[in-house]
Amino acid sequence: MSLVQEVLTEVGTWCGVSTTQDWKTILRREEGEGLSFLTITLPTFASDLQKGLEQGKVDSQLFRGFTRGRGGLPLFLGGFLGLIFDRKTGLLLDDPSVDAIFAVRQLTLMFNKLAMPCTPKRVRKAMDGYIESEKGVKSADARLGPSTKEDFTRVSRLLWADVLSQVDGDIYWGNVVPKHGPGATADKLRGNAKYKQQEWPGRLEEYFPAGEYIFPNWRHYDASRLHYLEPGAERPVKVISVPKTLKTPRIIAVEPTAMQYVQQGIMEVLVDAISRSDNMGSIVGFDDQGPNQSMARRGSIDGSLATLDLSEASDRVSNQHVRLLLSRHPHLARAVDACRSRKADVPGHGVQRLAKFASMGSALTFPFEAMVFTTLAFMGIEQGLNRRLTQRDVKSFKGRVRVYGDDIIVPVDYVEHVISMLSTFGYIVNADKSFWTGKFRESCGKEYYNGHDVSIVRCRQLLPASRGDAPETIISAVSMRNQFYQLGLWRTAARLDQWLGRIMPFPAVLPESPVLGRHSFLGFDTERVCSRLHRPLVKGMVVESALPKSPLRDSDALMKVFLKRGDLPIADRMHLERSGRPLAVRIKQRWASAV
Repeated sequence: MSLVQEVLTEVGTWCGVSTTQDWKTILRREEGEGLSFLTITLPTFASDLQKGLEQGKVDSQLFRGFTRGRGGLPLFLGGFLGLIFDRKTGLLLDDPSVDAIFAVRQLTLMFNKLAMPCTPKRVRKAMDGYIESEKGVKSADARLGPSTKEDFTRVSRLLWADVLSQVDGDIYWGNVVPKHGPGATADKLRGNAKYKQQEWPGRLEEYFPAGEYIFPNWRHYDASRLHYLEPGAERPVKVISVPKTLKTPRIIAVEPTAMQYVQQGIMEVLVDAISRSDNMGSIVGFDDQGPNQSMARRGSIDGSLATLDLSEASDRVSNQHVRLLLSRHPHLARAVDACRSRKADVPGHGVQRLAKFASMGSALTFPFEAMVFTTLAFMGIEQGLNRRLTQRDVKSFKGRVRVYGDDIIVPVDYVEHVISMLSTFGYIVNADKSFWTGKFRESCGKEYYNGHDVSIVRCRQLLPASRGDAPETIISAVSMRNQFYQLGLWRTAARLDQWLGRIMPFPAVLPESPVLGRHSFLGFDTERVCSRLHRPLVKGMVVESALPKSPLRDSDALMKVFLKRGDLPIADRMHLERSGRPLAVRIKQRWASAV
């Protein structure tokens, strides 16, 4: 609450607004509603602000639950809102204060992604939603007519024929090199233990025979070690919840080791082929959010581009859509189908057969959802053009269409057609996070109003009270402090300096330093100089983590080396002794470089 008060006072100073009554309201509502006022109620207030900016006015449907004054504006944060909307009519001002827009968003969204577990009731509701989305996928599949499917296949062939033909060839010639991911697996194998896997789904054998994909070569093949699984005996994905917001958790699916192993290999060649494509490489992104962010900024200035966000995007990608996408590429289609998990173990609902292609957790979810959404976006554009698309048309939309996961950017002239096409295929456009009529745009973690960056700093963890608190809370607090400083909220940063300085050394360091310290435009502290490297040293807290013990020997170790990417040797000399994600992170006080 002291952090809220500090931010409220500082942004009030920025905007020349009195915040006394706002602070009293926050105290009163937080006392009555608890933490949910900060994590649920205030983010809803922010959503209503964005709707008001989008529609150009405040109406009776917005800011419910808050006392209103003249013009329909709520009294809470009314000083800031009066710099954005007309106090008498509620209409958006011709030149609203960008600082006030940022201030309201910073105050109301600061805690909406606080990493705390949801109540069991909300988790159960989220699992019920997972089942409902599965029913929605089946319903949408049933509604698709033959002509719509034919149009999808035709447009996807126009966009992806070259890319998919190349990957299809890679599958046929055995050029896919599998890869173990860093995450958890349904069969609970971690680190180097993944190279000792003993389960292998039989349907992988056509394109990924165990003798070549588990062992270094057939000489090392050990049939007694392997347990081949028939389709009915395959291990289902394990559906779990992880913290997202206190309102709802994020639902993901943990894949079996064998499936994830093959998925990673296909994903690598698929993403590489798309990235090197002359046309689609600039339209679909996988590792660079910058183009989406710059296009969102441009759209906020000239209104030419719309930013769309989808609800439950991963869980609504139908397996039928992916089959249509791959219908002319039989080897890739069969390989993808072979490594796709067909069943999911959902808490409270048992094992369910899946109509969706895959949930978040599969390595192939991200690239295939991007390809499906891009295809549907161009189908909407084709509908708007009222004629069939050509390759020249696709090239002309470079810089005007961009897809990064479920963040979609399309020209405003075609947005209604694109939304209609997405709806036809069963996808739900998130109205709260999609913008095309006002001057507000949001994409890939950046928000803009009329070209001005109004992105905010979020509090991800509760503030630490002592050095003995969880290291994650201290690391998060230091990161938040430095983000506030970079944003120009120096009074808030100074307050956090005092807070953190009471529980640990907190020197000024450069961002590249391993020390958990404060960043400053004035430079860095020097407490001594390293006698060997002659670099400045400071005493501070340094994050340390030890990889868990995971010994690997014999042919399994040889296989790990064969699967290495690149020509350089593996940097970690102990990689055959320790591997996997650290089981715990700790912070330790010691001397370290300030730069």
